[in-house]
Order: sequence, then C-alpha cells, then structure tokens
Amino acid sequence: MNTREPPATTLKEVSWADKSYLIVDDFVGVRQLLRESLRNLGARNIDQASSGGEAMNLLGRIRYDVVLCDYNLGEGKNGQQVLEEARQRNLLNPSSVWMMVSAEKSTESVMGAAEHQPDAYLIKPITEGVLLTRLNRVWHKKQVFRPIDQAYGEKDYLRAARLCDEEIARGAQKEGGNVHRIELLRMKARLMEKSGQPIKAREAYDEVLAEREYQWARTGLAKIRMANGELEQARQLFQGVIAENRHYIDAYDQLALAYQQMGQLEEACSVLERAARLSPNSVPRQRHFGQVCLKLGNVGMAEKAFRKCIAIGEYSYLKTADAYLGLARVCGMKNEPKEALLLLGHAQREFPTDDVRLRVKITEGMVYHETGDYRRARKSGDELEEMLALSPQRPDTATCMEMATLLFVVGVKEAPVELLCYVIRNNHDSLLLQDEVQRIFDKARMGEEGVELIRASKKEAADLMNQGVLLWKTGKLDEAIAWMRTARATLPNNLRILFNAAQILVSAMQQNGYQIMLADEAIEVLLHVDRIHPGQQRFAQLMEQLALLAPDGTLPPADDAPAD
Repeated sequence: MNTREPPATTLKEVSWADKSYLIVDDFVGVRQLLRESLRNLGARNIDQASSGGEAMNLLGRIRYDVVLCDYNLGEGKNGQQVLEEARQRNLLNPSSVWMMVSAEKSTESVMGAAEHQPDAYLIKPITEGVLLTRLNRVWHKKQVFRPIDQAYGEKDYLRAARLCDEEIARGAQKEGGNVHRIELLRMKARLMEKSGQPIKAREAYDEVLAEREYQWARTGLAKIRMANGELEQARQLFQGVIAENRHYIDAYDQLALAYQQMGQLEEACSVLERAARLSPNSVPRQRHFGQVCLKLGNVGMAEKAFRKCIAIGEYSYLKTADAYLGLARVCGMKNEPKEALLLLGHAQREFPTDDVRLRVKITEGMVYHETGDYRRARKSGDELEEMLALSPQRPDTATCMEMATLLFVVGVKEAPVELLCYVIRNNHDSLLLQDEVQRIFDKARMGEEGVELIRASKKEAADLMNQGVLLWKTGKLDEAIAWMRTARATLPNNLRILFNAAQILVSAMQQNGYQIMLADEAIEVLLHVDRIHPGQQRFAQLMEQLALLAPDGTLPPADDAPAD
C-alpha cells in the first residue's frame, strides 16, 4: 500500500485480549509460534486450522477479528483461494483484519495474493515486534473504514461516499492531518463509479493525483474514459501506467478490455499473455485469456490457458464451467471429440445446474458440428428444443445467442428466432446488442426478416413498460405494481422495466408508508439489476431512497452480492 502510515508509537493502544483470532498454517510448529506471539500480546480466543478446507469451515461459523493465513497450505486450497472465497462469501466483518503470511518471496506468489487485497503481507520469519506493529496499523485503519464498509455492504453507495467525505473533514481537524485521506478518496472514487457518477469519480481521482502520482488513480481515470467510450484515450492511459509500473496487473486486464472493445483482439490477446506470465494464478484472467484466444482461432494458446485455468481453479471459489466448455470447443476444433465429451461430462458433474446443463448441450452440438458429425449435431439441436419447451424460463443473453447460433446451423428456425426476439425484448435500448443479433440473422440468411423481427420486439417491450408507467403516473399504484410484476416475469432482464418496477414500489411507500414486503421486493429487483448491469446511477439513487424510508435508515446486507 503506497499511502502514508503513522508511526506505530503514535497509535492509540489496542486491547488485543477481547479479539478473536484464526491462525491458518499447515505446519504445527508455525501455528504454535504464531499462537504464542498472539498470547504474548494478550490474545485469548485463538482458533487454528491446518488446511484451507478446515479454515473455510471455521470462517463459515465464526466472524474473526484477525486472520493470520499462510499462503502455501499443502494439498487443497492455498491462502489466496481461502481469502478470495472468504471475500466472495462475505465471511469477514468490515473491521476484520486479514494478514497473509508466507516464506514465499517470488513475484508470482506475492502478486497473486495481493490481487485479492489482504490487509498486510508478512514474510516469514515474523518477530513479535513486527506482528504488533502491523496489527496496530491495520486495525486502526479498519476502524476508520468500518462504517463506510458497512454502507458499502448494504450497497448504499451514496451514503458510503458521504461517510468518506465526513471522515476526510474530521481528519483535517486532527493534529498531523488525516493519514487516511488518500485511501478515503480512493474509496470515494470507486463508490462514485458504482453509483453511475463518473464526473464525481474523476474529481476524486484528480484530487489524489494533484498530490502524488498513484498508478491506481491513473488506472481509475482510464476506466472512466473506457466506460464513456473514449477507448483510444483509455488505451493510452493504461499503457502509460504499465510503462511506469510493469507489475501493476489491473492495468493489463483493463487494457485488454479496451482493445477488445476496439475490436483489436490480437492486441488484447498479447496483453493478456503478458499479464498471465506476470501473475499466472488468477482463475478469471486465465479464463478471459482462453476466451479471447478462442475467438481468434488460436487453438494452441486457448488450450494452454483453459488447461491452466482448470488446474489452478481446482480448489478455487471462482471456478466456473467456462474453462471446461472452452477447452471442449478447443478439442472440437482439433477434431478430438472424445476428450471434448469427457470435459463436458466433467463440467456437468462439477456444476449440476440447469444453466450449465443447457450450455453443455450447446457446446456438445458445436463440437459435433465442428468435427463433421452433423447427425449428432442435429440430435443435440433437437434435444435443446425439447429443453426449451420444458422450461418457461430463458437463459442469460449470451447463452440465448449461442443457442440460437447453433440451432440455425443445424437447420432449426422457429426456436432460434424466438430466442433472439426474447434477447431484443430484454435489451430493447441496446443498439450494440441489436447489431449482434442482426449479424446472427444475416448468417442464417434471414437479414430482412431479422430487421422486422427486431423492430417488432423493441416495440413490444416498450409498450409493456409504458403501460405500467402510465398506470403509475395516473395514480393507480396498486395496478401499476401488479402490472410491473407481470412485466418483470415476462422480461426478467429488461433494465428499464426493472428500474421502473423498483421506482413504483418506492413511490408507493413514499405515499403510504414503509412496508417491509414492498421494500424487500424493491431490494430484490435492484440487486438483480446490479448483478446483470452494475454501475447504474439509478440503482444508487433508488437504494438511497429505500434506506431513507427504512425505520432505522439502513438496508439489510446484500449477502448474495460478490465482493468487489
């Protein structure tokens, strides 16, 4: 962390006796040494785990104040994977301290752990004095950020940003200034981005950069430019950050995304290859690398990335079916259907959900088609049609488009048309997606028909939404709420319908008083929005309105939301 820290001697003494601790290390001798060091500081409540799995069991039952976790834990999860799962599952309090402990000094290991943001990274051997100094510093910082983190956990981003401002103002009155000012500005900038307010985020980053050149602030400005469509300016900023600090891994990931949005897949692939060499143990990065290589038709690099992703993801909470499906596609391109089918079977056993079962069947059809087994490819298409007929729900946008592409290829027409119209109705404001759908129609030799289908689907979605808004505007709140429930069931991923549904629920409570059932429904709708379209200004505004309506002024924690 590059921010200025106060000397340990200036910090208020912390009582370590009433805190709860977890020591995670696969060597009993190290656990005993750390336990004795903590006991000498006055600690009494100390638990121990000898493996990542044992640590996760304890973290799932107990909220620890301090976790000391070794990086290398032998067979099973390593310390990085324990930390990432604890963060993803929200098993840590906002004030909890996580200290990664390791004898490992390699760049690969340190960067891998640092990507998941432990509060400190300690290199063995650790003296009692070093442990006390780092604990003191980190603990005091966590207490400053505790109410901010709490509001963040509730997804009340605007309240969290105000708390940042209040803490900055409070610190300015202290003798010696506010030692956490830069970190508070960093948090405020992130909150403004999540609130859909890039101008205020940019102001916070500029305030930081006026004092010192922090690469994370430069990267933050570049992300804002990228989100605003200023792709070339963003690319230059990301490249500048990398030139200044070739180990700043987030800049590589963002630069690759910028290149992808510019349609320059070769450049994106090259950047991801460099990033994967620097920090190879990131499951999402290897997955992304493989997917870009697959789009380019670079079968060798895609295979290497997907195999690495599967290997490092074996014990990771971030493991998904994507690497197995991607590698199966690679095997299809290499005319190796036997291994492809084994991978698909493994994916279905590992991830036994309806969504994955559907994606496995799509990939199976593509593998058969790529290896020239058109009879089996058509059979997979027929089975997909049956699966669609049996389920009233439709999958996510990307899966719908993949399925439509396969069904057209194997000679089916009606089902893929329905899927693509469903995609348009759920995204009737997205010109980019409409263009992608039109390209699929064009490949299926349905160009003119596709234009008309897209137009009609957009109108259908707009009419459905407008009727609910009209009922609301004419004061028929109960009817408007009922109508929007039907609209949400029909088009569960239409952003404007979701936002209007939440707004009508909020309006009903503003007029008639807070009702827990309506509040819960509004929160459920908004959390769904944040999962499928994060960073929306209207999301932050509606969450704040809900918090103001709540009797205690706060919302329940968003336990189903992944950590940032």
